[in-house]
Amino acid sequence: MRVDAGLAKLLGLSRTTVAAIADGGEVLVDGRVVGKSDRLVGGAMLEITLPAPPQPVTVQAIPVPGLIVIHEDDDIIVVDKPVGVAVHPSPGWTGPTVVGGLAAAGHRIATSGAAERQGVVHRLDVGTTGVMVVAKSESAYSALKHAFKERTVDKVYHAVVQGHPDPIKGTIDAPIDRHPRHDYKFAVMNSGKPSVTHYEVMEAFRAASFVEVHLETGRTHQIRVHFSALHHPCVGDLTYGADPTLAKRLGVSRQWLHARQLGFHHPGSGEWVAYTSEYPEDLAAALERLREEG
Repeated sequence: MRVDAGLAKLLGLSRTTVAAIADGGEVLVDGRVVGKSDRLVGGAMLEITLPAPPQPVTVQAIPVPGLIVIHEDDDIIVVDKPVGVAVHPSPGWTGPTVVGGLAAAGHRIATSGAAERQGVVHRLDVGTTGVMVVAKSESAYSALKHAFKERTVDKVYHAVVQGHPDPIKGTIDAPIDRHPRHDYKFAVMNSGKPSVTHYEVMEAFRAASFVEVHLETGRTHQIRVHFSALHHPCVGDLTYGADPTLAKRLGVSRQWLHARQLGFHHPGSGEWVAYTSEYPEDLAAALERLREEG
């Protein structure tokens, strides 16, 4: 394997990080400095000088326009996340976050979890809108984390994908791992974690299909990666191969993907609850254009 790919796998670091370390002359194989594209061989002695760990990311209490609280009680806050908002802070992200927006609005959330993601039990991509839940109490955090791990949460997404999936109702069962060449992407790979997506086409148009998706697992970019692997990427998802011409015609500047409904056993009462998010204006307008075109 290449130095950057092999050490990334061995050390659990991103390939980009390892490549930067190698470019700095900090990777030695049998005492000789090597570059990121050199090859590793079995039995070699590896020496690598790692950079200092990054400083912890802190939550900035900054108001987030468009962040709507759908429901709140002593245990949970259910929100409707707008586009362009991350769930929590992360290195390199300087934009608005859900946890920062909740803090700015005076909402208390659980203190369980890493400092920058306290109360967070699941995430949505920055470019994905819709419903999500944040834990307020510590007991709710534990219960919801367990529910997501055991796959007892009903996660329903709506998406508009290019073309026409065949069959119109099915299951995509394909493991997902980080992309071997692009650190910010993911891909279907044999080395990946089990990933299962159930879908059904609700409406078919000339250029695209409107599908309902139920996630059995919850990998990063799962829906986007799975439909791209079928050659039916989400409309507007240029990262995963969508046609920019179609996206422009429909007025979409991000992936047409929306977390429509979230159902789970309430961590306080134990009752089954479900919360729904309406489509934001850009997605609703694009869907209407497709219906008009036929």
